[in-house]
Amino acid sequence: MACGAGCDPLVTPQTLAGKEIVVAVTGSIAAVEIVKLIHILRRKGATVQPVMSRAAAGIIHPDALTYASGRETITGLTGRVEHVTFCGDEGTTDLLLIAPCTANTISKIACGIDDTPVTTFATTAIGSGTPVLIVPAMHHSMYRHPAIPENITKLRGWGIEVLDPRIEEGRAKIADNEEIVLRCERVILGQPLMGKHILITSGSCREPVDDVRILTTRSSGRMGKELALQAFRLGAGVTVVHRDAVPLVKNIAVETAEEMRVAVLRVLEETGADIYISAAAISDFTPKQVKGKIPSGKQTSIDLDPSPKLLDEVRSRFSPVTIVFKLGRDEEVKARDMIARGAEMVLVNAPETMGSASGEYLLLTSTGSTPLSGTKEEIAAAIWDRVILGL
Repeated sequence: MACGAGCDPLVTPQTLAGKEIVVAVTGSIAAVEIVKLIHILRRKGATVQPVMSRAAAGIIHPDALTYASGRETITGLTGRVEHVTFCGDEGTTDLLLIAPCTANTISKIACGIDDTPVTTFATTAIGSGTPVLIVPAMHHSMYRHPAIPENITKLRGWGIEVLDPRIEEGRAKIADNEEIVLRCERVILGQPLMGKHILITSGSCREPVDDVRILTTRSSGRMGKELALQAFRLGAGVTVVHRDAVPLVKNIAVETAEEMRVAVLRVLEETGADIYISAAAISDFTPKQVKGKIPSGKQTSIDLDPSPKLLDEVRSRFSPVTIVFKLGRDEEVKARDMIARGAEMVLVNAPETMGSASGEYLLLTSTGSTPLSGTKEEIAAAIWDRVILGL
């Protein structure tokens, strides 16, 4: 649940508290990024145990990972059978994360070859059913070798998660740390929203006034982004209609309220949605656009036409579970009316919440109301907890 007054928005929510992750590193130059990754995982609450191949230890010293994790890095297997202790049938590990994973290691794992600590950990984890997440990194020509996509397909067929690399500058680069952590969270958190499609509108719209000026709001899209990320962590398929980009979900870029309306209705017509979240500050008015540039230095006026209410159209035509954000200090009566007319959840927030990293909300459902306060990541988690419990 969201924290109360005085919470620190800079504190990272402990989404991985109580979880143990083995971070296994192979001989890619991307190994230099893993110290930062381990720090992020620990800030999320995870306990991290590093494992390295000999090739990886030639790129980054094991002491660096020991320092980052607070645990001695495993560079060789001993009579303590470390691979069984962590990833065996009664192992303590919640996830084996192999990052970066070279072409060589991908193919060895696919063929059941164990000749490094990393590949032995992998074989043990796969045999015991311990979740495995592989994050490839290599030259693009190596990634295009026919054996690599075939072996990745094989691994995915075994239930292993593989996070696609970024193709840049002739290399299949390791995914960003943010994406790696999100996939770790998705694997570990149980995926209670698996099989659900979530459609979210987020952020501000930009309505042209003339060829250079726009009418918009202060909305940052932060709430919509956090809702999308939390839904992804919990296993959902997520589509976000907005101006920005959220990692690992489907993004549909729009500028105006009308573009948002068209995009939302198209998604609902083509794929449907189990849950629709209206978190965007959709324009209430559409300016009558002036061609060219309105001359400066003199008084002018702008004609505004009311925009269609997208929420009403969505509810009347498609009837998904609907979660609505209502901006204003005195909007509780209107929010209760929206609940009476079919919205499953309405969140009322004050204007100063718009554009900020945290805020205060009143969550209303047909069974009552609950005050929430905290960072928007915490608010998003509290909303999804309520959805999972059945509103």
